[in-house]
Amino acid sequence: MTRIPDDERDIMEKAIYLPMVLIVLNRDIAVIENSPFKLKKPYLNLIEETMKDIQRELAGVKQYMKKNKLQVIETKRDDAFTMYMFIYKGYEENHNYFNPRIRNKVQEILETYLSKKHLSR
Repeated sequence: MTRIPDDERDIMEKAIYLPMVLIVLNRDIAVIENSPFKLKKPYLNLIEETMKDIQRELAGVKQYMKKNKLQVIETKRDDAFTMYMFIYKGYEENHNYFNPRIRNKVQEILETYLSKKHLSR
């Protein structure tokens, strides 16, 4: 049984997922720059604006975690699972995440951000 409230755990999970989304977008920028696209700038602009939004949210997550003494530390990784230690108000809890679940969540977050960008134009 976890002692971490759902809303706090969601914030701690964002500290896991958002940096991964940024890694994916950085790799996408490299692919686009080296691709034979005729017009690269619109794609690069979309990705860069999305990255700025994610970085803003990640900064807020980090600030919240620091203020509330929350930490997330990756402790173990293998082909199927990644284990994180969540430190919440002095309590330590280990959480195991199935790697495909992490990938799916990162994809879901990326889709959400990109659709927001698309709808705001």
